Amino acid sequence: MSRASKLHTLARLNDITLGSFSNVPSSETLNHLVRYLSTWSGSDKFFTLIQYTLKLIVPFLHWRAGLQHRAGIRKDVSSHAAPPLASFASIVSDARMLGRFWGLLPILQWMISMERNPPPTRTLHTIERLQGWSMLGFYPLEHLYYLRSHNLIPTSIPSLSAMLGRSSKRISLNENKLILWSCRFWLLYIVLQFAHLREDRKLLLTRQRNLRKGKGVSAEDKEDLRKRWDSLGNELVANAANLPLALHWSLESGIFTNDIWVTILSLVNAIATFRGGWRATALTSVKAVESPDPSNTADTVEEAKY
Repeated sequence: MSRASKLHTLARLNDITLGSFSNVPSSETLNHLVRYLSTWSGSDKFFTLIQYTLKLIVPFLHWRAGLQHRAGIRKDVSSHAAPPLASFASIVSDARMLGRFWGLLPILQWMISMERNPPPTRTLHTIERLQGWSMLGFYPLEHLYYLRSHNLIPTSIPSLSAMLGRSSKRISLNENKLILWSCRFWLLYIVLQFAHLREDRKLLLTRQRNLRKGKGVSAEDKEDLRKRWDSLGNELVANAANLPLALHWSLESGIFTNDIWVTILSLVNAIATFRGGWRATALTSVKAVESPDPSNTADTVEEAKY
């Protein structure tokens, strides 16, 4: 075999082995997934879905193991697979909480953008302003809770007057109080979001009536209206799932006695927010800066309570 033939054979072998991905067709789904998970919000929503799916699987595995034990099928009354899954869910929760240390940045970006490009109505503008300020209360308290719960900061810090040398007063950092008040700010955001969705519905109804009165409505306008209604319904589901969670964690005694309801509601919210984010990133048009979604914050208070 000549040298040229050997080189040609090696080139073909290279293409068949190392270049085997040339036979794989391009995938818009893969492109969409990369585009979505490359964002901070998208990766957080994805891990939220993983976290609460595992939290629902863990009690099911223990329940199944108990049934099998009573039936004489297995020796152990508990599942061996459940503890590692629970541990991984806890790691995901902690990582997500740490990742939210950047959470104030999109809030600040949104509040600045809001004043330069205000919402279509004065009512919406007031609602979003209040929501922004509620998040300015939520995030610092959550960050302090995280640092304190990991013993990264002391149990008390000097007050402003102490730093100025005017007194020796210190501010106590109680973990339970920090997370309670953090969650109360979150609850305020959620209540305001219901008012926001109500105003959004009014605007959509007005647009829908105008489109029906008009002539020659394009298919693009109809599709855009359909997507907006779908987005509104999705946000309503997510917010409705968050409301009892926020109320539960805003009270020292809570409202749920069984943790399974907390997990189910958190999973419903995770599915709704992931779906909403997936559909939003499928849009090719460039959208204005919208209200950030602080809905996936439930694991913060969950760790503090349980």
